[in-house]
Amino acid sequence: VCIVGAGPVGLRLAIECALLGARCIIVEKRDRFSRHNVLHLWPYIITDLRNLGAKVFYGKFATGQIEHISIRQLQCILLKIALVIGVEIYQNVTFIDVIEPISTQQGWRGHFKPETHPIVSTYEFSVLIGADGCRNSLKGFQHKEFRGKLAIGITCNFINHNTREEQNFQEISGVAKIYNPQFFNELQQQTSIDLENIVYYKNNTHYFVMTAKKQSLLDKGVILQDYPDAARLLARDNVNFIQLCKFACEAAQFATKCSPQFAFEFAEDHHGAADVQMFDFTSLFHAVNASRIIERNGKQILMALVGDSLLESFWPTGSGIGLGFFGLFDTAWSILKFAKHEHPLKILVERESIYMLLSQSTPENTKNNYQLYSINPATRYQSLNSKSCTIDEIRYLYDSDSIPTIDMNNNHVTSNKTNQTPVRRAQSFKQAPSPLSSSSSNGNSQQNTLFEWCEEIVDSYNIKIRNNSKSFQNCLVFCALVHYYRPDLIDFKSLQPDRPISNFQILFDIMHNQLSLPLDRKLQNSLILSMKSSIEERIRQSSIVILQLLYTHFHHDHHEQQLQRRRSSIPSLEISSPILQKSKKPIEDTNNINTNTTNNINNSTVKVSALVAHYSNGDSSSNNHNLINLQCERAPTFCFYCKEKVSIQDWFVVEKNVLHVKCFKCDTCHLQLRKTNYQVLIEPNTGKISFHCRYHNLNKQQKDDNSNNLLGLCKYSVIVYFYLF
Repeated sequence: VCIVGAGPVGLRLAIECALLGARCIIVEKRDRFSRHNVLHLWPYIITDLRNLGAKVFYGKFATGQIEHISIRQLQCILLKIALVIGVEIYQNVTFIDVIEPISTQQGWRGHFKPETHPIVSTYEFSVLIGADGCRNSLKGFQHKEFRGKLAIGITCNFINHNTREEQNFQEISGVAKIYNPQFFNELQQQTSIDLENIVYYKNNTHYFVMTAKKQSLLDKGVILQDYPDAARLLARDNVNFIQLCKFACEAAQFATKCSPQFAFEFAEDHHGAADVQMFDFTSLFHAVNASRIIERNGKQILMALVGDSLLESFWPTGSGIGLGFFGLFDTAWSILKFAKHEHPLKILVERESIYMLLSQSTPENTKNNYQLYSINPATRYQSLNSKSCTIDEIRYLYDSDSIPTIDMNNNHVTSNKTNQTPVRRAQSFKQAPSPLSSSSSNGNSQQNTLFEWCEEIVDSYNIKIRNNSKSFQNCLVFCALVHYYRPDLIDFKSLQPDRPISNFQILFDIMHNQLSLPLDRKLQNSLILSMKSSIEERIRQSSIVILQLLYTHFHHDHHEQQLQRRRSSIPSLEISSPILQKSKKPIEDTNNINTNTTNNINNSTVKVSALVAHYSNGDSSSNNHNLINLQCERAPTFCFYCKEKVSIQDWFVVEKNVLHVKCFKCDTCHLQLRKTNYQVLIEPNTGKISFHCRYHNLNKQQKDDNSNNLLGLCKYSVIVYFYLF
């Protein structure tokens, strides 16, 4: 295991990996621990660190009501524990990129600086963890940014000399202006400093973190000029550092109510300057996915993110280290499964399902028996569904040079990858060259082979894909593949290269309704955005996702005893059932991708070829009785509640019903529901479905039970009355 970053989360994960029996190294680009900021500890973290022996290395840990510790002190504790159990830590080493194995005799290695390091430059690993902060150096992970209204945070650390006066300073665990307006009004009157909230913790340093208003910073001369852009507003050349230090000192003196003679002395950061910083904390990043698995030449590597690299927390909530430890335990669980050689897709499904719960976790909604906490997510999460993600949603996270054969039933993986040529179904498909055949195996990666297979097929459509990314960006390549196998599903001549969104909608509709290859709406949007990108590698990776799906579908063999037949050798009949009418309404080329398949390419009628259902003992006389009438089952596109049309971007499926997210409310109190906090009621007589929050669902059940009991009591009273009188 190789971990990039020696922060608290990276060190704790290294300890867990070492306890699991793995050899673990940590690379850290810094040469010292110099972060004085103080962390708020959740109760389970205190229990976990005590179990590791934190008080042996730091006797003051968690004494009394203290539930916080400086980052530097926590790093020192975890560093000592890690060294005791055999973790290797290398400083002044920077991770650059990962190096793929070029043969089956080699493993995965990393590109580090300095390149001549005697150990890390030759170290081979099968797990790579990014724990180096929100600007992580691991490639292949996409991040989303959440930005709210401008909020400027200031952190500062002062040296704690432990004088008598300093010992009497009262900590402020967190106070906002709306809860204590008198405190902030007095602060503004006496110092002209306008704050929204402030936190003060006393540890090895006096740690303050506050949210200042922009106008106050302008009035005090901290910010020189006002700019609408936050990055330019807080740029180094637009901030007066001396005035910033004075601003922080005045706020600290008022918050601690120290004597006028007392003077705060700034602690030094890793640059040797005063430890005071100003930042915009309204811009938060979180990773779209928590992990991915890559396979090259039979060597697999699990890549994962932890800490702020995975989920950057909102500092006023004090959830940074709490969610960080939860995330590293989840990652350690995936590493354990990976070491047991479980199927990569199964590991990714479970990891991404658990990741969906991470941002919602708080000390109140997690299990409270902290002594039973382990890397097993079931010991920590209350509402755990390890299969909330499907294989189709996370398939693109498994990047392999060999195509796996999987069973999609019940979201289970039942077979491993295969290097044999898959046998195509005996249906009305053309025989196409196999990208897995020995003739196409020339030592290149399977991705290149897929593109060669695709190029050979679409060549007859006058489409050139070599050094031409536009063919993928306008979706003509994928539509040509579908038309090659199933010309009855698509009119290729009517496609317009300058309407890529329309082409992608047609492709996704056919994959969903005709080929039974539904794509999650998030994945669809991600694929289209990647195709719009100017980066060749993003276009290539997105193309591989669709190519693998189409190849697996058209070549998968469900009946091993069926013979391969060309399309011309299979009888084709016209179905007398109602034909499929194509809408005359053109598809609007907008970003609102609709799933309604009536918006198609052609307004003419389409003849659908009948498929042979089963052949029994080669008796051709029974073929006419074995034909299947194809019926196009359209995906539900109307909201379950408001009955309005739902586009793909707004799809929200609950209990097999499609609805808008805004319509998913409690039927009684209209509280906004989530997939983790709702219950469904089905009327026994009418079969009507209604969604409720847990409170009203329970009350409704009790009310129904009471009504039934009352009705039974009335019937019993009437019978007794007639019996007596």
